[in-house]
Amino acid sequence: MTMPAALAEVVSEFQEMQGQDKLALLLEFAGELPPLPADLEEAAMEPVPECQSPLFLHVDAADRDHVRLYFSAPAEAPTTRGFASILAQGLDEQSADDILAVPDDFYSDLGLAALISPLRLRGMSAMLARIKRHLR
Repeated sequence: MTMPAALAEVVSEFQEMQGQDKLALLLEFAGELPPLPADLEEAAMEPVPECQSPLFLHVDAADRDHVRLYFSAPAEAPTTRGFASILAQGLDEQSADDILAVPDDFYSDLGLAALISPLRLRGMSAMLARIKRHLR
């Protein structure tokens, strides 16, 4: 599977966990979602309606060798925040080509399917799809 080293490291962390520990790790990631820069407002970001909780993203591909990704999700949506944080930590500042090469279903390797509803997992898939659409 082709993915940037930072994202592969995140996937590896999840693969080392079992059962409910995976959910605890997801919550840990939710708490690590980087704040938006002062000059970026949620109103200027793209909504991702496939997510069960409000999620907004912004893709800055002015430098295609160092794509910047920004996410906004409410604190009361830890699953959505966790997914956004995984993508932020795994893909922010990667090249457009590396991001486009990430398999659309990479999230299945996290091993969360037995713990999280398919609708929630679809939200993560939608985030990645929108990022890729911006880069294409």
